[in-house]
Amino acid sequence: MYKKILFLFTILPTFLVAQNTIKGTFTPADQFKFAFLYQVTADTSIFVDNADIAADGSFVFNLKKTQAPGTYRIVYAQPQDQYNFDFLYNNEDIELTFDLEKGLEFVSSEENKLWISYNNSMSMIGQSLNAFYSSGGKKEKDFKNIIDILKTTQSEFEKASEGKLVLNFITASQPYIPENLIDAKTFTKNAKDNYFKHINFGNPVLQNSNFLIEATLNYVFNFSDSENQITSYNSNIDTVVKAIGNNPKIKKIMLEILWNQFAVEEVEPVANHITDTHLLALAKAENDTPLIEDLTYFKNASVGNIGQDFEIVIYDEEGEATVKNLHQLDESNNYLIVFWSTTCSHCLEEIPELHKYVKTLDNKQIKVIAIALDEDRYRWKDMTYDYPEFYHVFGEGKWDNEIGNNYNVKSTPSYFVLDSDKKIIKKPYDFKAFEAYFKTVPQSKKEE
Repeated sequence: MYKKILFLFTILPTFLVAQNTIKGTFTPADQFKFAFLYQVTADTSIFVDNADIAADGSFVFNLKKTQAPGTYRIVYAQPQDQYNFDFLYNNEDIELTFDLEKGLEFVSSEENKLWISYNNSMSMIGQSLNAFYSSGGKKEKDFKNIIDILKTTQSEFEKASEGKLVLNFITASQPYIPENLIDAKTFTKNAKDNYFKHINFGNPVLQNSNFLIEATLNYVFNFSDSENQITSYNSNIDTVVKAIGNNPKIKKIMLEILWNQFAVEEVEPVANHITDTHLLALAKAENDTPLIEDLTYFKNASVGNIGQDFEIVIYDEEGEATVKNLHQLDESNNYLIVFWSTTCSHCLEEIPELHKYVKTLDNKQIKVIAIALDEDRYRWKDMTYDYPEFYHVFGEGKWDNEIGNNYNVKSTPSYFVLDSDKKIIKKPYDFKAFEAYFKTVPQSKKEE
């Protein structure tokens, strides 16, 4: 009897630490070197494990039973935000394949197979609806058949996913289902009006995934009006905020993502609408200083705003110095502020071209203010003698410089064209873009 009891105690830890596995194969194997597993949360990704890729492309992650269900991500190359894929884990063994051409497929996993099958089914129904409307969309019987299939498909997948993690996603994905035949324009309007009907932004399962982000981006961009795009984007964003409701953390995350999307694309009116109407208040409520600064600097440097003021030391022909502020200058109809650096290779190519071009123009047409974001004052001073047509400012501290920050400078060279009132009217990408733009400025605006 003693020996049997001892045996039971010996094997008991095995049951306590029993594991699930996530295993798979990458193809072609020689293109993959590593795999990292992360658990996705609302605002970050938590590292779980890493796995070696075998010569045949296979890998395996061993998860403890205590590993929380949810959305997980496998990263397989750098940069991580580009080379990854997500899947659902809910205390089951998962086997998958990932092919660079075919994409992700699941050999075993009820959760993920259901989700993929649901999306494929809904995609085919969507194609049928598009074909119906493209052909004229007049036969009510054909329309009813498609809608009946849509209703049945949604219902059957919800039943099949009862008790599973994927039910949260399938329920939230329920599309607009009309009762009677309607024209394409009305269908689109109703689909937009009902888009968030089944999406609960307070659902933690949805929060800890990419679902809410993708749904939000899809709404904002796919339901925009191409003829009134800025107004349409702003209105869609306001609708998203209303749909999110009283979920300040999720609201802030969603708005940051949207703001970054429009800021990167330099759609300034929309990015600044997000700032002024929604995001800045949330950032201030959380004392999120880095975000407050990002929003403020971006808006300060937007086209249509008055350029931020700064001091310029101006030397006359006798070498006498006068200190003026940008806003005090009244000698030209246009001003070009160019941020550069003595160690920037692109700058060292473009600044001489800019100087050569400016020499062909009258000071009444444009005056250049060259701000060097730098650390070596002596090197900068020596180089300024090569560009006597410019006003020169030393931006001490390089990237930690107040003037550069106020103009939201992220790289050099950066160009800002200001009018006589110091309003930012153009932000050319490089010298060639500036030259092409300035040649289009009417001559009457260049002269007194």
